[in-house]
Parts: sequence; C-alpha cells; structure tokens
Amino acid sequence: MPEITEPAKEILQDFLDTPTSSKLDLLLDFAEQLPELPTQYQDRPELLERVEECQSPVFLFTEVSNNEVRVHLTAPREAPTTRGFAAILQRALDRQSVASVVNFDDTFIAKLGLTELVSPLRIRGMHGMLGRIKRQVSEKA
Repeated sequence: MPEITEPAKEILQDFLDTPTSSKLDLLLDFAEQLPELPTQYQDRPELLERVEECQSPVFLFTEVSNNEVRVHLTAPREAPTTRGFAAILQRALDRQSVASVVNFDDTFIAKLGLTELVSPLRIRGMHGMLGRIKRQVSEKA
C-alpha cells in the first residue's frame, strides 16, 4: 500500500496551502534548502548515480543502515526547479524506514499541484529521482 511519510505530508500541506500563483516561489524556496553532499561523498563521484531523466546533471546516492534510509542528491544552482524537486524528495525520504521509502506514494508528485506550472519533462525528472531512490533502497536493504 502506498505511503506518504510525515515530512512529505508537511510538504504537501505547504503546497496545498499555497495559492497556485505562489507555488513556484515555494518550489524555489525548497531549492535553497537542498543540503550539500556529505564530505565523504564530495570526492567520490563514482558512488553517485546520474538521474538520466533530468535535463540538468542530477546525481543521487542512498545509504541504508539499521532500517534507516539516508538520501543524498545534488543538483546545480542554475537549475532551481530541478534543485527544488531534489530538495523536496530529500526532505520527504531522508531518515525514513526502508519500507516507507520503497512504498512511497508515486502520486505524491502530482499532489503537489505543480504539473500545470512546470514542463512535463521536469515532472518526468522528479519521477526519475523518486524511482531511482526507491530502486537503490530496495537493492541495498
């Protein structure tokens, strides 16, 4: 059964409470909140997987330890929409259980209400990020 994590519920509520005309601004706020890659991965690009569905160079890496998932994403500052999507998924899925990540609701992306505001290609990129996160976690669990 699809799940939505508590952080994802909070993000979703933020988007539902925001008028359509301001949703892109909220997305850009998220873009500023994407954490930097941990030091131990900054010099290890071979550990990062490229998200081919994204036009911008987006890379990710997940860790699984004691049933807790850590999600790391990179996205260039000059791609704020993509960076915002990465930050949303990072916040929604980081420090969650393996089951919560693997069973995360794929419709979460549509529920944010951004499909009318950004290109289908960008939405496809966000789905690519989510799919790769779920696959990596499944493989590592």
